[in-house]
Amino acid sequence: VGERGVTLSGGQKQRVAIARTLLKDNDVMIFDDSLSAVDTETDAQIRQALAQRSQGLTSIIISHRITTLSQADCIFVLGDGRVVESGTHEELIRGSGMYARIHSIQDGLEEEERSVLSPA
Repeated sequence: VGERGVTLSGGQKQRVAIARTLLKDNDVMIFDDSLSAVDTETDAQIRQALAQRSQGLTSIIISHRITTLSQADCIFVLGDGRVVESGTHEELIRGSGMYARIHSIQDGLEEEERSVLSPA
């Protein structure tokens, strides 16, 4: 690991921080863009583990990655420091607001990434 974790990548540091958080006995957990430096596959694995570990707890997840938010009970979209939309993932992608636009862009980028990684 090295002294003070200097040899860890950004994603590795985030995973260590998440593991440390999960080891504590908390009623509320706040994750502020805690999965931004990991790839989407690792993000999905961590989200699944978090969902299992955090049942019955309050989790606040702050993220720019729509897939990270997709399973949340309620999503609040901020614009200019104010809540501009709220709802479930399904409700928000059916709308025409900021969340739906970001979802469309990110979904297209993920599809492009998948086609590059596994050509036909």
